[in-house]
Amino acid sequence: MDAALKLPRRDFWAIAGSLAGVTVLCWAYLVAMAKDMCCMLIPAWDAAYFWMMFSMWAIMMVGMMVPSAAPMILIYAAVAKKAEKQGMPIASTGAFTSGYIAMWTLFSFLVTLLQWQLDKAALLSPLMVANSPRFGAGLLIAAGIYQWLPAKNSCLKHCRSPFHFISTHWRQGNAGAFWMGVSHGTFCIGCCWVLMLLLFVGGVMNILWIAAITVFVLLEKVLPLGEHGGKLTGILMVVAGAVMFFK
Repeated sequence: MDAALKLPRRDFWAIAGSLAGVTVLCWAYLVAMAKDMCCMLIPAWDAAYFWMMFSMWAIMMVGMMVPSAAPMILIYAAVAKKAEKQGMPIASTGAFTSGYIAMWTLFSFLVTLLQWQLDKAALLSPLMVANSPRFGAGLLIAAGIYQWLPAKNSCLKHCRSPFHFISTHWRQGNAGAFWMGVSHGTFCIGCCWVLMLLLFVGGVMNILWIAAITVFVLLEKVLPLGEHGGKLTGILMVVAGAVMFFK
């Protein structure tokens, strides 16, 4: 990072510590939820159960995506700090992060609706795993193909290039910061939405599977060869899906 954009140490640790704390709390919730779900049958989809599933997805998305968004959030904080020193309206890092989380919350609502329909079609087990091997295979193949599509690459480039994103999407003030977070969240969803659907393959409450997807998303965004590694993984997903389909 350019020296002019370095955060004061106190600000850096305050933001990094807050993001780490939120992530730990989300994962603690997921672990506790997974233990409860092991012995639970799927009840009727009434308003209370829908809210519970929506809350689970929203907390899970925050726990999975905040680690990979942390570099962007920290760089944004540094740019906002510099802008403040130059007399521009304060662009809150909290507002930016809130916009980002808002988009993943919207995604959580949509995927809860999807889970509801999959349950109605008897395609999910009580542990929220695909009952049909062909359904699971289809998700794997779709995720593998998506890794090669231009839409995936375009969204991934925005996620991998914080300075480019900020320079092309900068808005002043808290409202502007929020909408920048919304934009960044939209690109992240465009990059990762199919990967999140793979939770229905390995189990929505399978902690190891959740962790594996989280690590994959993080490495794809931060490693120099992340884009090429993602394409290689896409081939492996298609092969695995084909084997599952014809098994």
